[in-house]
Amino acid sequence: MGKQVDAILRVRMGSSRLPGKALLPVLSRPLLSYVIERILMCRNVDRLVVATSTAEEDDAIAALCKVENIPLFRGSQDDVLDRMYQCAKYYDMKIIAHFQADCPLVDPDVTDQVIAFFWMHENDYDFVSNNHPPTWPEGLEVDIFTIEALQKAWQLASEPFEREHVTPFIWDQPDRFRVGNVALEDDSLYQANRWTVDFAEDFELVKQIFVQLYPQKPIFKMNDILALLEKKSELRHLNEERASSTWYTDYIEKLKTVDSQSLKR
Repeated sequence: MGKQVDAILRVRMGSSRLPGKALLPVLSRPLLSYVIERILMCRNVDRLVVATSTAEEDDAIAALCKVENIPLFRGSQDDVLDRMYQCAKYYDMKIIAHFQADCPLVDPDVTDQVIAFFWMHENDYDFVSNNHPPTWPEGLEVDIFTIEALQKAWQLASEPFEREHVTPFIWDQPDRFRVGNVALEDDSLYQANRWTVDFAEDFELVKQIFVQLYPQKPIFKMNDILALLEKKSELRHLNEERASSTWYTDYIEKLKTVDSQSLKR
């Protein structure tokens, strides 16, 4: 097995909670541009493809990818699992790193650590992430999985949330798939930090992080963000009311490996 990892960044403009968030401006650039930049800084990622939908509203994402010279795939708007699988098949991917555009603070070092773990145990796992269970700050998630695991999920997943969120069919079945996790010693950083963008309040926090850190250090890391939030604790309050928001809670009765208590903040 060759040691190439291809990244798929899934993104679309449609969002019931914060429409068009992928292209919201930060320091005169669209948020998606920063996500692309940060993924490309991962040493263990060989190629990045953006996977968006065929909906007309996502033409703007296609246009940005053309400007950024990033390979693009367009597929189903709602069946995201199908979009991901068709993208991986089209680009002949074997090992996939899965990113979401609503997690714009990708840390290249964290991502490289997860990928390195996957390769160190390449014969032991079909799927490795740093989010099951979660211990890192929310928003630093990355999933690494084989094309075989993705294909099986694509063939067999039937629940709407499994088609929408791509990987639950894999990580929620450790009896079917060999699942690994790269975790910190405790979940205190997860409990204290929400760096994903689902709501306007989330975007305001992420925007302020970029405004404060990017001009001096474009590829700032997790510890830089933590130091900023320690210094300017008022920033944490920007989205604290959204701390407990997660899609898991809507499907907690169907998820076998998610501890509802660990999600509470």
